[in-house]
Amino acid sequence: MTTMTTRCPHCKAMNRLPIERIEDTATCGSCKEKLIDGKPVEGTTDNFLSLIQSDKPVVVDFWAPWCNPCVGFAPIFEDVAAEKDGQARFVKIDTEEQQMLAAQYRIRSIPTIMVFKNGQMIDQLNGALPKGQFSQWLDAVISQ
Repeated sequence: MTTMTTRCPHCKAMNRLPIERIEDTATCGSCKEKLIDGKPVEGTTDNFLSLIQSDKPVVVDFWAPWCNPCVGFAPIFEDVAAEKDGQARFVKIDTEEQQMLAAQYRIRSIPTIMVFKNGQMIDQLNGALPKGQFSQWLDAVISQ
């Protein structure tokens, strides 16, 4: 059984999750909150490929802590993640800590938002948007 390790978006505890059960509703072993849906998950080189292999759209925010637009966009990304719980998964990748992923996906400006389905990128957005515009763009992408 192959597993991936992911950090709980609620209590930050590390959890090992069988890849075969990633589509199930997984809960944190410590706080019992949802691990994958409803709140952005931390993406790493160890778990990213497993996360994007979903038939559910996966919305990825490539960001950096020193980037003011990224920091300003973070609450919008979290709000939309909560609103779209069950419709899409949300992942945040810190490009400073995950430089290999940033290079692999050719991230040249941040924030960069990518949407994946079944491991394939289906759309991309460069730059931060207000909540209404981001949600509208995402609705159009998800409905494809």
